Amino acid sequence: MSRFVMVAILAAGTAASAALAPRNASAAGPDITEFKLDNGMQVMVIPDHRTPVVTHMVWYKVGSADEQPGKSGIAHFLEHLMFKGTEKHKQGEFSAEVARLGGQENAFTSQDYTAYFQRVAKEHLEKVMGFEADRMTGLKLSDEVVLPERDVVLEERRMRTDSEPGARLGEIMQATTYVNHPYQHPIIGWEHEIRQLNKDDALDFYKRFYAPNNALLVVTGDVKPEDVKALAEKTYGQVKPADTPPRARPQEPPPQAHRRVALADPRVAQPSIQRSYLVPSERTAQNDEAVALDVLAQILGGGQTSRLYTTLAAEKGIAAGAGAWYQGVAHDDTRFVVYASPRGDVPLEELEAAMDGVIAELAEKGVSEDELKRAKTQLTADMIYAQDNQATLARIYGAAWATGIDAEKVRGWPERVKTVTAQQVQDAAKRYLVHSRAVTGHLKAAEAPAPAGAPAEKTEGRP
Repeated sequence: MSRFVMVAILAAGTAASAALAPRNASAAGPDITEFKLDNGMQVMVIPDHRTPVVTHMVWYKVGSADEQPGKSGIAHFLEHLMFKGTEKHKQGEFSAEVARLGGQENAFTSQDYTAYFQRVAKEHLEKVMGFEADRMTGLKLSDEVVLPERDVVLEERRMRTDSEPGARLGEIMQATTYVNHPYQHPIIGWEHEIRQLNKDDALDFYKRFYAPNNALLVVTGDVKPEDVKALAEKTYGQVKPADTPPRARPQEPPPQAHRRVALADPRVAQPSIQRSYLVPSERTAQNDEAVALDVLAQILGGGQTSRLYTTLAAEKGIAAGAGAWYQGVAHDDTRFVVYASPRGDVPLEELEAAMDGVIAELAEKGVSEDELKRAKTQLTADMIYAQDNQATLARIYGAAWATGIDAEKVRGWPERVKTVTAQQVQDAAKRYLVHSRAVTGHLKAAEAPAPAGAPAEKTEGRP
């Protein structure tokens, strides 16, 4: 699957002029209009007149990788707190109004951005714009709402990460892949740091990053660009800009050595292997390396016709599943991941050796024209199908804007995929899928510990 579709189905969009600047629809992408308000807020409009519905999304260029040391989880925590009301609207009023209008709403936080969205009938667009513009700077917090919500986040962490061995291994893998960059921190935060977050931390972060000049409004659906512009000026245009800091993240040094991590847990029903390689993102890659990595991920691990699956599962019969993915939509260097789970009692070491063999063969001998053609067809089809959903379009363009990817790059991505050569794919494998850039993780089942006070099991041959 394409990186633009994979990351919640993402990709592109930055900037423009103060005047409406339409981009014509083509096979490569939808009709996009971009403009900027006087306060610096960027706006993107993507019309879709098939149904009288609109998706309204506000993206802030701030995520977990922009947090201060010792404050991990504050970006996600603030996302929760943004629903707690403002000076103008009491807690729950915005959500209750969206529900009354028959709409949908939600929010999400990533390493590079935080976004809030509503999907409503088009006649209600101005109303949700007004609510969202109000909470851009009008958030009101007290300990009475902050501290219980912190407990909610801690419980979310316990349910989604601490109680899930696979999620715990993923967290450990990410922390090990990055030795200096803040991508090493989990989006939800480390438990001991979440426990210390408070109202002042949330408000400081809010005032630092939540401002119109650090935000993008994306409206997709049954709208006209000129109407959206008038509504945006009436609502968001009244919000004063702020002195938001530029992104200044510590960068990752060149990787030097293969690292290994292992997690054993009695709750593991299916052992597995993960391998994470440090690779460039769309923003940090040279030339078309990122597109070559997209095609490489599809050939190596994109479904049941991929190299990993056909070799390990279909031919050798030692894997129950295998695949690969590449997260190219990121502001800084990112990850290329391969994974496999054994069939039956096949040892992880045997499966890892076979997985290494598949990767090494691809790097040494390259890919066939049939594989290349099939991968390109699937990737471009994924992108085309993604454009059939207005909410997906809003996610695509918002996420890319927040990670520094130009809208034209996204629109032209299918054409760029078509130009990738077999040699470029092989070169990407040789350069980046090497052990010195990798972290390998094993997830295994472990025996449950004996109950407290239970006698130790006797082992024959020992005193």
